[in-house]
Amino acid sequence: MRINKIYVGKLFGVFNHLVSLNREDRITIIHSPNGFGKTALLRIINGFFNSRYSQLRTIPFAELRIDFDDGSHLQITKSIDTPEQEKDKDLMFYFSKPGAEKEIFSPDLFMDSIDLSVGINVSSDITDDTLQSSGDIETPTQISELQLESILISASRKFMSKLARRVKEEPKWLSELRSSIDVHFIETQRLLTPSSVPKAGVDTKHPSMIPSVNIYSQELAEDIQGKLAEYGGLSQSLERTFPARIFNNKTPSDITEEMLRNKLNEIEEKRSRLRKIGLLDKDENPDFQIEQHIDVTTKNILSVYVEDVENKLMVFKELATKIELFTRIIKQRFLYKNMSISKEKGFTFTTADGKPLSPTDLSFGEQHELVMLYQLLFKVQPNSLVLIDEPEISLHVAWQVEFLKDLQAIIKLANFDVLLATHSPSIIDDRWDLTVELQKPVE
Repeated sequence: MRINKIYVGKLFGVFNHLVSLNREDRITIIHSPNGFGKTALLRIINGFFNSRYSQLRTIPFAELRIDFDDGSHLQITKSIDTPEQEKDKDLMFYFSKPGAEKEIFSPDLFMDSIDLSVGINVSSDITDDTLQSSGDIETPTQISELQLESILISASRKFMSKLARRVKEEPKWLSELRSSIDVHFIETQRLLTPSSVPKAGVDTKHPSMIPSVNIYSQELAEDIQGKLAEYGGLSQSLERTFPARIFNNKTPSDITEEMLRNKLNEIEEKRSRLRKIGLLDKDENPDFQIEQHIDVTTKNILSVYVEDVENKLMVFKELATKIELFTRIIKQRFLYKNMSISKEKGFTFTTADGKPLSPTDLSFGEQHELVMLYQLLFKVQPNSLVLIDEPEISLHVAWQVEFLKDLQAIIKLANFDVLLATHSPSIIDDRWDLTVELQKPVE
Protein backbone atom coordinates (compact mmCIF):
# COMPACT_ATOMS: atom_id res chain seq x y z
CA MET A 1 0.00 0.00 0.00
CA ARG A 2 1.23 3.51 -0.84
CA ILE A 3 0.24 7.00 0.25
CA ASN A 4 -1.41 9.33 -2.26
CA LYS A 5 -2.06 12.49 -0.25
CA ILE A 6 -1.34 13.97 3.16
CA TYR A 7 -3.34 16.81 4.67
CA VAL A 8 -2.72 18.54 7.99
CA GLY A 9 -5.21 21.10 9.28
CA LYS A 10 -4.68 23.93 11.75
CA LEU A 11 -1.00 23.13 12.18
CA PHE A 12 0.21 25.52 14.89
CA GLY A 13 -3.34 26.80 14.82
CA VAL A 14 -3.02 28.53 11.42
CA PHE A 15 -1.59 26.36 8.61
CA ASN A 16 -3.55 24.01 6.35
CA HIS A 17 -1.16 22.00 4.15
CA LEU A 18 -2.08 19.52 1.41
CA VAL A 19 0.74 17.42 -0.05
CA SER A 20 0.11 15.13 -3.02
CA LEU A 21 2.93 12.60 -3.33
CA ASN A 22 4.62 12.14 -6.69
CA ARG A 23 3.90 8.47 -7.34
CA GLU A 24 5.70 8.22 -10.69
CA ASP A 25 9.09 9.64 -9.72
CA ARG A 26 8.60 8.53 -6.09
CA ILE A 27 10.17 11.74 -4.77
CA THR A 28 8.16 14.63 -3.30
CA ILE A 29 9.91 17.77 -2.05
CA ILE A 30 8.22 20.19 0.32
CA HIS A 31 9.64 23.69 0.77
CA SER A 32 8.58 26.89 2.48
CA PRO A 33 9.95 29.70 4.67
CA ASN A 34 11.01 28.79 8.20
CA GLY A 35 8.18 28.18 10.63
CA PHE A 36 5.60 26.88 8.14
CA GLY A 37 5.73 23.34 9.57
CA LYS A 38 7.86 21.22 7.24
CA THR A 39 9.60 19.36 10.05
CA ALA A 40 6.40 19.23 12.11
CA LEU A 41 4.57 17.54 9.23
CA LEU A 42 7.29 14.89 8.92
CA ARG A 43 7.28 14.32 12.68
CA ILE A 44 3.50 13.87 12.76
CA ILE A 45 3.63 11.26 9.99
CA ASN A 46 6.47 9.48 11.74
CA GLY A 47 4.68 9.79 15.06
CA PHE A 48 1.67 7.84 13.84
CA PHE A 49 3.36 5.09 11.83
CA ASN A 50 6.05 4.42 14.44
CA SER A 51 3.71 4.71 17.46
CA ARG A 52 5.42 7.83 18.82
CA TYR A 53 2.26 9.31 20.21
CA SER A 54 4.16 11.92 22.18
CA GLN A 55 4.88 13.66 18.87
CA LEU A 56 1.16 13.71 18.09
CA ARG A 57 0.53 15.15 21.55
CA THR A 58 3.10 17.91 21.56
CA ILE A 59 2.74 19.27 18.02
CA PRO A 60 -0.33 21.55 17.78
CA PHE A 61 -2.64 20.49 14.94
CA ALA A 62 -6.37 19.77 14.60
CA GLU A 63 -6.48 17.14 11.85
CA LEU A 64 -4.27 14.79 9.88
CA ARG A 65 -5.66 12.90 6.89
CA ILE A 66 -3.72 10.34 4.86
CA ASP A 67 -5.23 8.96 1.64
CA PHE A 68 -3.96 5.57 0.40
CA ASP A 69 -3.85 4.11 -3.09
CA ASP A 70 -6.49 1.45 -2.30
CA GLY A 71 -9.15 4.10 -1.67
CA SER A 72 -8.90 3.98 2.13
CA HIS A 73 -7.95 6.91 4.33
CA LEU A 74 -6.84 7.59 7.88
CA GLN A 75 -8.00 10.63 9.83
CA ILE A 76 -6.51 11.77 13.13
CA THR A 77 -8.23 14.53 15.06
CA LYS A 78 -7.49 16.38 18.25
CA SER A 79 -8.16 19.75 19.85
CA ILE A 80 -5.24 22.14 20.03
CA ASP A 81 -6.88 23.85 23.01
CA THR A 82 -7.20 20.75 25.20
CA PRO A 83 -5.67 21.22 28.69
CA GLU A 84 -2.39 19.38 29.18
CA GLN A 85 -3.83 17.03 31.83
CA GLU A 86 -6.59 15.86 29.42
CA LYS A 87 -4.57 15.46 26.24
CA ASP A 88 -4.32 11.68 26.64
CA LYS A 89 -8.11 11.48 26.09
CA ASP A 90 -8.29 13.84 23.14
CA LEU A 91 -6.64 11.96 20.26
CA MET A 92 -8.96 10.08 17.89
CA PHE A 93 -8.09 7.74 14.99
CA TYR A 94 -10.61 7.06 12.21
CA PHE A 95 -9.99 4.60 9.39
CA SER A 96 -12.32 4.30 6.41
CA LYS A 97 -12.13 1.66 3.69
CA PRO A 98 -14.47 1.39 0.68
CA GLY A 99 -17.34 -0.96 1.45
CA ALA A 100 -16.43 -1.33 5.13
CA GLU A 101 -17.63 0.24 8.33
CA LYS A 102 -15.54 3.11 9.72
CA GLU A 103 -13.09 2.04 12.40
CA ILE A 104 -12.50 4.28 15.45
CA PHE A 105 -9.85 4.15 18.13
CA SER A 106 -8.82 6.52 20.90
CA PRO A 107 -5.54 5.67 22.63
CA ASP A 108 -5.82 6.44 26.32
CA LEU A 109 -2.08 6.47 26.97
CA PHE A 110 0.69 7.80 24.84
CA MET A 111 3.31 5.09 24.83
CA ASP A 112 6.65 5.98 23.32
CA SER A 113 10.19 4.71 23.51
CA ILE A 114 10.41 5.18 27.27
CA ASP A 115 13.69 4.97 29.09
CA LEU A 116 13.41 2.75 32.15
CA SER A 117 14.33 5.58 34.49
CA VAL A 118 11.71 7.99 33.15
CA GLY A 119 9.00 8.83 35.63
CA ILE A 120 10.72 7.37 38.66
CA ASN A 121 10.78 9.38 41.85
CA VAL A 122 13.69 7.86 43.72
CA SER A 123 12.50 8.99 47.16
CA SER A 124 8.98 7.59 46.68
CA ASP A 125 9.78 4.55 44.52
CA ILE A 126 12.45 3.13 46.85
CA THR A 127 10.35 0.91 49.06
CA ASP A 128 11.41 -1.26 52.00
CA ASP A 129 11.24 -4.34 49.73
CA THR A 130 13.48 -2.64 47.19
CA LEU A 131 16.03 -1.72 49.83
CA GLN A 132 16.05 -5.17 51.35
CA SER A 133 16.62 -6.78 47.96
CA SER A 134 19.57 -4.46 47.42
CA GLY A 135 21.41 -5.28 50.64
CA ASP A 136 21.47 -4.07 54.24
CA ILE A 137 20.90 -0.37 53.85
CA GLU A 138 19.62 1.75 56.68
CA THR A 139 18.99 4.93 54.73
CA PRO A 140 19.03 5.94 51.05
CA THR A 141 22.04 8.16 51.75
CA GLN A 142 24.14 5.02 52.30
CA ILE A 143 23.32 3.53 48.87
CA SER A 144 26.37 2.58 46.83
CA GLU A 145 26.53 3.11 43.07
CA LEU A 146 25.95 -0.60 42.40
CA GLN A 147 23.06 -0.76 44.86
CA LEU A 148 21.52 2.37 43.39
CA GLU A 149 21.57 0.73 39.95
CA SER A 150 19.76 -2.31 41.38
CA ILE A 151 17.20 -0.09 43.07
CA LEU A 152 16.52 1.90 39.92
CA ILE A 153 16.09 -1.27 37.86
CA SER A 154 13.62 -2.66 40.39
CA ALA A 155 11.70 0.61 40.59
CA SER A 156 11.72 0.90 36.80
CA ARG A 157 10.17 -2.54 36.43
CA LYS A 158 7.40 -1.59 38.82
CA PHE A 159 6.84 1.66 36.96
CA MET A 160 6.69 -0.11 33.59
CA SER A 161 4.37 -2.76 34.99
CA LYS A 162 1.93 -0.08 36.19
CA LEU A 163 2.29 1.68 32.85
CA ALA A 164 1.60 -1.44 30.83
CA ARG A 165 -1.61 -2.12 32.72
CA ARG A 166 -2.95 1.27 31.61
CA VAL A 167 -2.26 0.77 27.91
CA LYS A 168 -5.34 0.17 25.80
CA GLU A 169 -4.86 -2.78 23.46
CA GLU A 170 -4.37 -1.68 19.87
CA PRO A 171 -7.07 -2.88 17.45
CA LYS A 172 -6.17 -5.25 14.64
CA TRP A 173 -6.97 -2.75 11.87
CA LEU A 174 -4.51 -0.24 13.33
CA SER A 175 -1.70 -2.79 13.60
CA GLU A 176 -2.34 -3.94 10.03
CA LEU A 177 -2.37 -0.36 8.75
CA ARG A 178 0.97 0.40 10.38
CA SER A 179 2.54 -2.80 9.13
CA SER A 180 1.38 -2.10 5.56
CA ILE A 181 3.70 0.92 5.25
CA ASP A 182 7.12 1.09 6.88
CA VAL A 183 8.04 4.73 7.60
CA HIS A 184 11.72 5.57 8.06
CA PHE A 185 12.62 9.06 9.31
CA ILE A 186 16.07 10.56 8.63
CA GLU A 187 16.11 13.51 10.99
CA THR A 188 18.36 16.57 11.03
CA GLN A 189 20.18 15.16 14.06
CA ARG A 190 21.58 12.08 12.35
CA LEU A 191 25.26 12.06 13.27
CA LEU A 192 24.59 10.59 16.73
CA THR A 193 22.45 7.58 17.56
CA PRO A 194 20.96 7.02 21.03
CA SER A 195 21.86 3.69 22.57
CA SER A 196 21.57 2.48 26.14
CA VAL A 197 23.74 -0.56 25.39
CA PRO A 198 26.71 0.18 23.10
CA LYS A 199 27.51 -2.41 20.46
CA ALA A 200 30.65 -4.47 20.80
CA GLY A 201 33.55 -2.91 19.01
CA VAL A 202 32.09 0.60 19.00
CA ASP A 203 34.50 3.06 20.56
CA THR A 204 32.66 5.82 22.44
CA LYS A 205 33.01 7.82 25.63
CA HIS A 206 29.27 8.44 25.77
CA PRO A 207 27.34 5.16 25.64
CA SER A 208 23.99 6.95 25.39
CA MET A 209 24.92 8.79 22.18
CA ILE A 210 27.13 6.90 19.74
CA PRO A 211 28.51 8.33 16.48
CA SER A 212 26.26 6.95 13.74
CA VAL A 213 29.21 6.27 11.43
CA ASN A 214 30.70 3.90 14.02
CA ILE A 215 27.43 2.04 14.49
CA TYR A 216 26.80 1.72 10.76
CA SER A 217 30.32 0.52 10.07
CA GLN A 218 29.85 -2.22 12.66
CA GLU A 219 26.40 -3.07 11.28
CA LEU A 220 27.79 -3.46 7.77
CA ALA A 221 30.51 -5.79 9.07
CA GLU A 222 27.82 -7.88 10.79
CA ASP A 223 25.73 -7.99 7.61
CA ILE A 224 28.72 -9.20 5.61
CA GLN A 225 29.56 -11.82 8.23
CA GLY A 226 25.93 -12.97 8.17
CA LYS A 227 26.02 -13.44 4.40
CA LEU A 228 29.35 -15.27 4.63
CA ALA A 229 27.84 -17.62 7.20
CA GLU A 230 24.86 -18.21 4.91
CA TYR A 231 27.25 -18.79 2.00
CA GLY A 232 29.30 -21.25 4.07
CA GLY A 233 26.24 -23.17 5.21
CA LEU A 234 24.93 -23.49 1.66
CA SER A 235 28.38 -24.57 0.44
CA GLN A 236 28.56 -27.38 2.99
CA SER A 237 25.06 -28.53 2.10
CA LEU A 238 25.84 -28.61 -1.62
CA GLU A 239 29.18 -30.33 -1.11
CA ARG A 240 27.53 -33.16 0.85
CA THR A 241 25.11 -33.90 -1.99
CA PHE A 242 27.49 -33.16 -4.87
CA PRO A 243 28.47 -36.80 -5.68
CA ALA A 244 24.85 -37.97 -5.67
CA ARG A 245 23.74 -35.10 -7.89
CA ILE A 246 26.52 -35.79 -10.38
CA PHE A 247 25.52 -39.44 -10.52
CA ASN A 248 21.85 -38.58 -11.07
CA ASN A 249 22.47 -35.61 -13.37
CA LYS A 250 21.50 -35.85 -17.01
CA THR A 251 23.13 -32.95 -18.84
CA PRO A 252 20.78 -31.54 -21.49
CA SER A 253 22.08 -32.28 -24.96
CA ASP A 254 21.74 -28.62 -26.00
CA ILE A 255 24.42 -27.46 -23.53
CA THR A 256 27.56 -26.88 -25.59
CA GLU A 257 31.20 -26.49 -24.65
CA GLU A 258 30.99 -22.81 -25.50
CA MET A 259 28.02 -22.32 -23.19
CA LEU A 260 29.84 -24.00 -20.31
CA ARG A 261 32.99 -21.96 -20.90
CA ASN A 262 30.92 -18.76 -20.95
CA LYS A 263 29.22 -19.79 -17.70
CA LEU A 264 32.59 -20.43 -16.06
CA ASN A 265 33.86 -17.03 -17.22
CA GLU A 266 30.74 -15.34 -15.81
CA ILE A 267 31.31 -17.07 -12.48
CA GLU A 268 34.89 -15.85 -12.31
CA GLU A 269 33.74 -12.31 -13.14
CA LYS A 270 31.19 -12.46 -10.31
CA ARG A 271 33.82 -13.75 -7.88
CA SER A 272 36.21 -10.99 -8.95
CA ARG A 273 33.49 -8.40 -8.40
CA LEU A 274 32.73 -9.78 -4.91
CA ARG A 275 36.44 -9.82 -4.00
CA LYS A 276 36.79 -6.24 -5.16
CA ILE A 277 34.06 -4.97 -2.84
CA GLY A 278 35.25 -7.02 0.15
CA LEU A 279 32.66 -9.81 0.24
CA LEU A 280 34.99 -12.67 -0.74
CA ASP A 281 38.63 -13.37 0.09
CA LYS A 282 41.16 -13.76 -2.70
CA ASP A 283 41.52 -17.29 -4.06
CA GLU A 284 44.90 -18.97 -4.44
CA ASN A 285 43.94 -19.88 -8.00
CA PRO A 286 41.20 -17.44 -8.99
CA ASP A 287 41.41 -18.01 -12.77
CA PHE A 288 39.76 -21.36 -13.44
CA GLN A 289 40.23 -22.15 -17.14
CA ILE A 290 39.60 -25.31 -19.15
CA GLU A 291 41.63 -25.37 -22.33
CA GLN A 292 41.11 -28.94 -23.54
CA HIS A 293 38.04 -30.53 -25.10
CA ILE A 294 35.18 -31.12 -22.65
CA ASP A 295 33.96 -34.70 -22.85
CA VAL A 296 30.48 -35.89 -21.83
CA THR A 297 31.53 -36.92 -18.30
CA THR A 298 33.31 -33.62 -17.65
CA LYS A 299 30.36 -31.70 -19.09
CA ASN A 300 28.06 -33.51 -16.66
CA ILE A 301 30.27 -32.61 -13.68
CA LEU A 302 30.74 -29.00 -14.79
CA SER A 303 27.04 -28.40 -15.31
CA VAL A 304 26.36 -29.38 -11.67
CA TYR A 305 29.36 -27.34 -10.48
CA VAL A 306 28.19 -24.24 -12.38
CA GLU A 307 24.67 -24.48 -10.97
CA ASP A 308 26.02 -24.86 -7.42
CA VAL A 309 28.36 -21.90 -7.65
CA GLU A 310 25.65 -19.68 -9.15
CA ASN A 311 23.33 -20.59 -6.25
CA LYS A 312 26.03 -19.84 -3.69
CA LEU A 313 26.98 -16.50 -5.22
CA MET A 314 23.30 -15.51 -5.37
CA VAL A 315 23.47 -15.18 -1.55
CA PHE A 316 25.50 -11.98 -2.02
CA LYS A 317 23.50 -10.45 -4.88
CA GLU A 318 21.40 -7.86 -3.00
CA LEU A 319 24.11 -6.83 -0.53
CA ALA A 320 26.75 -6.66 -3.28
CA THR A 321 24.60 -4.39 -5.45
CA LYS A 322 24.02 -2.01 -2.55
CA ILE A 323 27.70 -1.95 -1.56
CA GLU A 324 28.71 -1.21 -5.16
CA LEU A 325 26.37 1.80 -5.39
CA PHE A 326 27.38 2.95 -1.90
CA THR A 327 31.07 2.72 -2.82
CA ARG A 328 30.59 4.42 -6.19
CA ILE A 329 28.81 7.46 -4.73
CA ILE A 330 31.30 7.83 -1.86
CA LYS A 331 34.21 7.59 -4.30
CA GLN A 332 32.70 10.38 -6.40
CA ARG A 333 32.22 12.63 -3.36
CA PHE A 334 35.26 11.94 -1.15
CA LEU A 335 37.96 13.03 -3.57
CA TYR A 336 40.93 12.89 -1.19
CA LYS A 337 39.96 9.90 0.93
CA ASN A 338 39.62 6.23 0.08
CA MET A 339 36.94 3.90 1.46
CA SER A 340 37.38 0.15 1.77
CA ILE A 341 34.86 -2.53 2.77
CA SER A 342 35.79 -5.50 4.93
CA LYS A 343 34.00 -8.24 6.86
CA GLU A 344 35.89 -7.29 10.03
CA LYS A 345 35.35 -3.52 10.14
CA GLY A 346 32.61 -2.69 7.67
CA PHE A 347 33.70 0.52 5.95
CA THR A 348 37.11 2.02 6.69
CA PHE A 349 38.94 5.06 5.37
CA THR A 350 42.46 6.09 4.50
CA THR A 351 43.89 9.46 3.53
CA ALA A 352 45.30 10.17 0.08
CA ASP A 353 48.75 9.10 1.31
CA GLY A 354 47.42 5.82 2.73
CA LYS A 355 47.18 6.66 6.46
CA PRO A 356 44.21 5.18 8.41
CA LEU A 357 41.39 7.60 9.16
CA SER A 358 38.60 7.00 11.67
CA PRO A 359 35.07 7.55 10.30
CA THR A 360 34.52 10.05 13.14
CA ASP A 361 37.45 12.11 11.80
CA LEU A 362 35.59 12.75 8.57
CA SER A 363 34.15 16.25 8.17
CA PHE A 364 30.57 16.88 9.26
CA GLY A 365 29.56 17.13 5.60
CA GLU A 366 31.19 13.79 4.81
CA GLN A 367 29.55 12.16 7.82
CA HIS A 368 26.12 13.51 6.83
CA GLU A 369 26.60 12.14 3.31
CA LEU A 370 27.78 8.79 4.63
CA VAL A 371 24.94 8.47 7.15
CA MET A 372 22.19 9.37 4.68
CA LEU A 373 23.52 7.02 2.00
CA TYR A 374 23.91 4.18 4.47
CA GLN A 375 20.40 4.58 5.88
CA LEU A 376 18.82 4.80 2.43
CA LEU A 377 20.67 1.75 1.09
CA PHE A 378 20.92 -0.56 4.08
CA LYS A 379 18.26 0.38 6.65
CA VAL A 380 15.15 1.09 4.56
CA GLN A 381 12.75 -1.74 3.72
CA PRO A 382 11.30 -2.04 0.17
CA ASN A 383 8.03 -0.15 -0.38
CA SER A 384 8.71 2.13 2.59
CA LEU A 385 8.02 5.83 2.87
CA VAL A 386 11.26 7.61 3.73
CA LEU A 387 11.05 11.03 5.39
CA ILE A 388 14.19 13.16 5.06
CA ASP A 389 14.54 16.45 6.90
CA GLU A 390 16.97 18.96 5.38
CA PRO A 391 19.31 16.66 3.43
CA GLU A 392 21.45 19.70 2.63
CA ILE A 393 22.88 20.03 6.16
CA SER A 394 26.69 20.56 6.00
CA LEU A 395 26.84 19.56 2.32
CA HIS A 396 28.74 21.64 -0.23
CA VAL A 397 26.57 23.12 -2.97
CA ALA A 398 28.10 20.74 -5.53
CA TRP A 399 27.05 17.76 -3.40
CA GLN A 400 23.56 19.23 -2.95
CA VAL A 401 23.12 19.45 -6.72
CA GLU A 402 23.98 15.74 -7.06
CA PHE A 403 21.73 14.61 -4.21
CA LEU A 404 18.56 13.98 -6.24
CA LYS A 405 20.48 12.02 -8.88
CA ASP A 406 21.98 9.81 -6.17
CA LEU A 407 18.56 9.44 -4.54
CA GLN A 408 16.96 8.39 -7.83
CA ALA A 409 19.63 5.73 -8.35
CA ILE A 410 19.04 4.39 -4.84
CA ILE A 411 15.24 4.37 -5.27
CA LYS A 412 15.60 2.44 -8.52
CA LEU A 413 17.59 -0.19 -6.65
CA ALA A 414 15.81 -0.23 -3.27
CA ASN A 415 12.21 0.58 -4.31
CA PHE A 416 10.73 3.11 -1.87
CA ASP A 417 9.01 6.52 -1.78
CA VAL A 418 10.58 9.71 -0.41
CA LEU A 419 9.07 12.82 1.14
CA LEU A 420 11.78 15.34 1.92
CA ALA A 421 11.81 18.85 3.35
CA THR A 422 14.41 21.37 2.26
CA HIS A 423 15.39 25.04 2.24
CA SER A 424 17.93 24.54 -0.52
CA PRO A 425 17.29 25.41 -4.19
CA SER A 426 20.45 23.42 -4.95
CA ILE A 427 18.82 20.23 -3.63
CA ILE A 428 15.85 20.85 -5.93
CA ASP A 429 18.16 21.87 -8.80
CA ASP A 430 16.04 21.71 -11.98
CA ARG A 431 13.33 19.39 -10.57
CA TRP A 432 10.76 21.92 -9.47
CA ASP A 433 8.14 19.54 -10.88
CA LEU A 434 8.73 17.38 -7.80
CA THR A 435 8.04 20.19 -5.33
CA VAL A 436 5.08 21.21 -3.19
CA GLU A 437 5.24 24.66 -1.60
CA LEU A 438 3.65 24.91 1.83
CA GLN A 439 1.50 28.01 1.69
CA LYS A 440 0.96 30.73 4.26
CA PRO A 441 -2.58 30.94 5.74
CA VAL A 442 -5.22 32.83 3.82
CA GLU A 443 -5.99 36.09 5.63
